[in-house]
Amino acid sequence: MSRDPAVAGQFYPGTKAGLRKEIEKYIINGAGKIKAIGVVSPHAGYMYSGSVAGATLSSVELAGTCVVMGPNHTGRGRPFSIMTEGAWKLPSGDCEIDSVLAKAILSNCGDLEEDDVAQREEHSIEVQVPFLQALKEGVRIVPIVLADAEVEVYKAIGKGIAKSVKDEGRGATIIASSDLTHYEPHDSAKQKDGKAIEAILALDEEALVDAIRKYKISMCGYAPVCVMLAASKELGAKKARLIKYQTSGDATGDYDAVVGYGGIIVY
Repeated sequence: MSRDPAVAGQFYPGTKAGLRKEIEKYIINGAGKIKAIGVVSPHAGYMYSGSVAGATLSSVELAGTCVVMGPNHTGRGRPFSIMTEGAWKLPSGDCEIDSVLAKAILSNCGDLEEDDVAQREEHSIEVQVPFLQALKEGVRIVPIVLADAEVEVYKAIGKGIAKSVKDEGRGATIIASSDLTHYEPHDSAKQKDGKAIEAILALDEEALVDAIRKYKISMCGYAPVCVMLAASKELGAKKARLIKYQTSGDATGDYDAVVGYGGIIVY
Protein backbone atom coordinates (compact mmCIF):
# COMPACT_ATOMS: atom_id res chain seq x y z
CA MET A 1 0.00 0.00 0.00
CA SER A 2 1.36 3.42 -0.90
CA ARG A 3 0.31 6.89 0.14
CA ASP A 4 0.61 9.77 -2.29
CA PRO A 5 1.59 13.24 -1.05
CA ALA A 6 -1.32 15.42 0.02
CA VAL A 7 0.33 18.84 0.42
CA ALA A 8 3.30 18.82 -1.96
CA GLY A 9 3.43 22.15 -3.74
CA GLN A 10 1.44 23.74 -0.90
CA PHE A 11 3.17 23.26 2.44
CA TYR A 12 6.51 22.57 0.76
CA PRO A 13 7.90 22.56 -2.81
CA GLY A 14 6.49 19.89 -5.08
CA THR A 15 9.72 19.00 -6.92
CA LYS A 16 12.69 17.04 -5.62
CA ALA A 17 15.15 19.82 -6.41
CA GLY A 18 12.95 22.54 -4.98
CA LEU A 19 12.28 20.56 -1.81
CA ARG A 20 15.96 19.79 -1.30
CA LYS A 21 16.82 23.48 -1.65
CA GLU A 22 14.08 24.46 0.81
CA ILE A 23 15.10 21.86 3.39
CA GLU A 24 18.72 23.01 3.21
CA LYS A 25 17.60 26.48 4.33
CA TYR A 26 16.39 25.10 7.66
CA ILE A 27 18.75 22.26 8.53
CA ILE A 28 21.64 23.28 10.77
CA ASN A 29 24.78 21.54 9.61
CA GLY A 30 27.19 20.78 12.44
CA ALA A 31 24.52 21.08 15.12
CA GLY A 32 25.32 19.15 18.28
CA LYS A 33 23.16 16.05 18.29
CA ILE A 34 21.45 14.39 21.24
CA LYS A 35 20.20 10.81 21.15
CA ALA A 36 16.67 11.91 21.93
CA ILE A 37 13.90 9.45 22.67
CA GLY A 38 11.08 11.84 21.88
CA VAL A 39 10.63 15.02 19.85
CA VAL A 40 7.99 17.70 19.40
CA SER A 41 8.15 19.27 15.93
CA PRO A 42 5.72 21.69 14.21
CA HIS A 43 3.88 20.95 10.97
CA ALA A 44 2.87 24.18 9.23
CA GLY A 45 4.03 25.25 5.80
CA TYR A 46 7.81 25.37 5.77
CA MET A 47 7.93 29.15 5.32
CA TYR A 48 6.19 29.48 8.69
CA SER A 49 7.54 26.65 10.85
CA GLY A 50 10.44 25.20 8.86
CA SER A 51 13.09 26.98 10.89
CA VAL A 52 11.75 25.49 14.13
CA ALA A 53 11.40 21.98 12.67
CA GLY A 54 14.83 22.20 11.05
CA ALA A 55 16.61 23.41 14.17
CA THR A 56 14.91 20.79 16.31
CA LEU A 57 15.41 17.76 14.09
CA SER A 58 18.99 18.85 13.30
CA SER A 59 19.67 18.52 17.04
CA VAL A 60 18.60 14.88 17.17
CA GLU A 61 20.59 11.73 16.48
CA LEU A 62 17.77 10.02 14.66
CA ALA A 63 17.19 6.29 14.86
CA GLY A 64 16.69 4.26 11.70
CA THR A 65 12.96 4.20 12.38
CA CYS A 66 10.86 7.15 13.49
CA VAL A 67 7.41 6.67 14.98
CA VAL A 68 5.73 9.83 13.68
CA MET A 69 2.42 10.78 15.25
CA GLY A 70 0.09 13.57 14.20
CA PRO A 71 -3.39 14.83 15.03
CA ASN A 72 -6.38 14.17 12.79
CA HIS A 73 -7.18 17.52 11.13
CA THR A 74 -9.59 16.04 8.58
CA GLY A 75 -11.90 14.05 10.86
CA ARG A 76 -11.73 11.12 8.45
CA GLY A 77 -11.04 7.49 9.22
CA ARG A 78 -10.55 5.73 12.52
CA PRO A 79 -9.84 7.83 15.61
CA PHE A 80 -6.56 6.04 16.34
CA SER A 81 -5.02 5.04 13.03
CA ILE A 82 -1.81 3.25 12.10
CA MET A 83 -0.42 2.12 8.75
CA THR A 84 1.70 -1.02 8.99
CA GLU A 85 2.73 -1.66 5.38
CA GLY A 86 3.79 0.17 2.25
CA ALA A 87 5.52 3.46 1.56
CA TRP A 88 4.84 7.19 1.61
CA LYS A 89 5.59 8.70 -1.79
CA LEU A 90 7.10 12.19 -1.61
CA PRO A 91 9.04 14.48 -3.94
CA SER A 92 12.08 13.67 -1.81
CA GLY A 93 11.65 9.95 -2.52
CA ASP A 94 9.69 7.03 -1.13
CA CYS A 95 9.79 6.49 2.62
CA GLU A 96 9.13 2.91 3.64
CA ILE A 97 7.01 1.97 6.63
CA ASP A 98 8.82 -0.20 9.19
CA SER A 99 6.32 -3.04 9.02
CA VAL A 100 7.87 -5.12 11.79
CA LEU A 101 7.72 -2.35 14.38
CA ALA A 102 4.36 -1.05 13.10
CA LYS A 103 2.74 -4.46 13.44
CA ALA A 104 4.20 -4.89 16.91
CA ILE A 105 2.75 -1.51 17.94
CA LEU A 106 -0.64 -2.46 16.51
CA SER A 107 -0.54 -5.69 18.49
CA ASN A 108 0.44 -3.94 21.74
CA CYS A 109 -1.96 -0.96 21.47
CA GLY A 110 -5.57 -2.04 21.75
CA ASP A 111 -6.88 1.39 20.80
CA LEU A 112 -5.04 1.55 17.46
CA GLU A 113 -6.59 0.27 14.25
CA GLU A 114 -5.11 -0.40 10.82
CA ASP A 115 -6.47 2.41 8.66
CA ASP A 116 -5.12 4.54 5.83
CA VAL A 117 -8.23 6.73 5.39
CA ALA A 118 -7.27 8.98 8.31
CA GLN A 119 -3.80 9.37 6.83
CA ARG A 120 -4.45 10.08 3.13
CA GLU A 121 -5.07 13.83 3.42
CA GLU A 122 -3.40 14.44 6.80
CA HIS A 123 -0.44 16.83 6.51
CA SER A 124 0.95 16.70 10.05
CA ILE A 125 3.05 13.57 9.50
CA GLU A 126 3.82 14.23 5.84
CA VAL A 127 5.68 17.50 6.41
CA GLN A 128 8.06 15.84 8.89
CA VAL A 129 9.24 13.15 6.50
CA PRO A 130 11.39 15.20 4.08
CA PHE A 131 13.36 16.53 7.06
CA LEU A 132 13.87 12.99 8.35
CA GLN A 133 15.00 11.77 4.92
CA ALA A 134 17.48 14.63 4.63
CA LEU A 135 18.92 13.95 8.07
CA LYS A 136 18.90 10.13 8.13
CA GLU A 137 19.57 8.16 4.96
CA GLY A 138 17.18 5.25 4.53
CA VAL A 139 14.97 6.30 7.43
CA ARG A 140 11.71 4.39 7.85
CA ILE A 141 8.56 5.52 9.60
CA VAL A 142 5.61 4.24 11.57
CA PRO A 143 2.77 6.72 10.91
CA ILE A 144 0.08 7.12 13.57
CA VAL A 145 -2.83 9.58 13.54
CA LEU A 146 -4.60 10.34 16.81
CA ALA A 147 -7.93 11.95 17.68
CA ASP A 148 -9.05 13.52 20.96
CA ALA A 149 -9.46 11.24 23.96
CA GLU A 150 -8.89 11.04 27.69
CA VAL A 151 -5.30 11.15 28.87
CA GLU A 152 -5.47 7.53 30.05
CA VAL A 153 -5.94 6.43 26.44
CA TYR A 154 -2.80 8.34 25.44
CA LYS A 155 -0.85 6.77 28.29
CA ALA A 156 -1.93 3.28 27.23
CA ILE A 157 -0.91 3.88 23.62
CA GLY A 158 2.41 5.32 24.77
CA LYS A 159 3.13 2.30 26.91
CA GLY A 160 2.26 0.00 24.01
CA ILE A 161 4.66 1.84 21.73
CA ALA A 162 7.40 1.67 24.35
CA LYS A 163 6.89 -2.06 24.85
CA SER A 164 7.10 -2.62 21.11
CA VAL A 165 10.32 -0.62 20.80
CA LYS A 166 11.84 -2.53 23.72
CA ASP A 167 10.78 -5.91 22.36
CA GLU A 168 12.19 -5.20 18.91
CA GLY A 169 15.47 -4.06 20.48
CA ARG A 170 16.38 -1.68 17.64
CA GLY A 171 15.41 1.67 19.09
CA ALA A 172 13.21 4.33 17.52
CA THR A 173 12.79 8.08 17.65
CA ILE A 174 9.25 9.03 18.67
CA ILE A 175 8.10 12.25 17.04
CA ALA A 176 4.97 14.17 18.00
CA SER A 177 3.88 16.57 15.27
CA SER A 178 2.12 19.59 16.75
CA ASP A 179 1.61 23.30 16.36
CA LEU A 180 0.72 25.39 19.41
CA THR A 181 -1.72 28.30 19.77
CA HIS A 182 -3.68 29.15 16.62
CA TYR A 183 -4.68 32.60 15.36
CA GLU A 184 -4.27 34.80 18.40
CA PRO A 185 -2.20 37.97 18.89
CA HIS A 186 1.51 37.22 19.28
CA ASP A 187 1.78 38.18 22.96
CA SER A 188 -1.28 36.12 23.91
CA ALA A 189 -0.06 33.12 21.94
CA LYS A 190 3.40 33.32 23.46
CA GLN A 191 1.98 33.46 26.98
CA LYS A 192 -0.33 30.50 26.45
CA ASP A 193 2.31 28.47 24.65
CA GLY A 194 4.63 29.02 27.60
CA LYS A 195 2.17 27.10 29.79
CA ALA A 196 2.05 24.15 27.38
CA ILE A 197 5.83 24.12 26.93
CA GLU A 198 6.33 24.19 30.70
CA ALA A 199 4.24 21.02 31.08
CA ILE A 200 6.08 19.27 28.25
CA LEU A 201 9.47 20.16 29.72
CA ALA A 202 8.25 18.65 33.00
CA LEU A 203 7.40 15.44 31.09
CA ASP A 204 3.87 15.70 32.48
CA GLU A 205 1.12 14.78 30.04
CA GLU A 206 -1.61 15.32 32.64
CA ALA A 207 -0.34 18.84 33.36
CA LEU A 208 -0.32 19.50 29.61
CA VAL A 209 -3.97 18.52 29.24
CA ASP A 210 -4.88 20.56 32.31
CA ALA A 211 -3.07 23.62 30.92
CA ILE A 212 -4.81 23.28 27.56
CA ARG A 213 -8.19 23.20 29.25
CA LYS A 214 -7.47 25.91 31.83
CA TYR A 215 -5.90 28.42 29.46
CA LYS A 216 -7.88 27.42 26.36
CA ILE A 217 -4.74 26.65 24.34
CA SER A 218 -5.61 25.70 20.76
CA MET A 219 -2.74 23.21 20.45
CA CYS A 220 -3.74 20.82 17.67
CA GLY A 221 -1.30 17.99 18.43
CA TYR A 222 -1.58 17.61 22.17
CA ALA A 223 -2.66 13.97 21.71
CA PRO A 224 0.58 12.96 19.92
CA VAL A 225 2.60 14.90 22.50
CA CYS A 226 0.90 13.10 25.38
CA VAL A 227 1.56 9.71 23.76
CA MET A 228 5.16 10.67 23.04
CA LEU A 229 5.73 11.71 26.65
CA ALA A 230 4.22 8.50 28.02
CA ALA A 231 6.28 6.35 25.65
CA SER A 232 9.48 8.29 26.24
CA LYS A 233 9.24 7.95 30.01
CA GLU A 234 8.70 4.21 29.67
CA LEU A 235 11.87 4.15 27.56
CA GLY A 236 13.88 5.96 30.22
CA ALA A 237 13.53 9.66 29.41
CA LYS A 238 14.36 11.98 32.30
CA LYS A 239 14.83 15.41 30.73
CA ALA A 240 13.50 17.71 28.03
CA ARG A 241 14.90 20.77 26.29
CA LEU A 242 13.27 23.55 24.29
CA ILE A 243 15.31 23.95 21.11
CA LYS A 244 13.41 26.79 19.48
CA TYR A 245 10.15 28.71 19.77
CA GLN A 246 8.66 31.28 17.45
CA THR A 247 5.34 32.27 15.94
CA SER A 248 4.27 32.71 12.35
CA GLY A 249 4.57 36.44 12.98
CA ASP A 250 8.33 36.07 13.25
CA ALA A 251 8.31 34.79 9.67
CA THR A 252 5.67 37.08 8.15
CA GLY A 253 5.84 40.23 10.27
CA ASP A 254 2.09 39.97 10.95
CA TYR A 255 1.68 39.67 14.71
CA ASP A 256 -2.09 40.20 14.90
CA ALA A 257 -3.14 36.56 14.44
CA VAL A 258 -0.29 34.08 14.74
CA VAL A 259 0.32 30.37 15.16
CA GLY A 260 2.90 29.22 17.69
CA TYR A 261 5.62 26.68 16.96
CA GLY A 262 7.81 24.92 19.50
CA GLY A 263 10.60 22.39 18.97
CA ILE A 264 11.38 20.20 21.99
CA ILE A 265 13.55 17.13 22.52
CA VAL A 266 13.04 14.55 25.26
CA TYR A 267 15.97 12.41 26.38
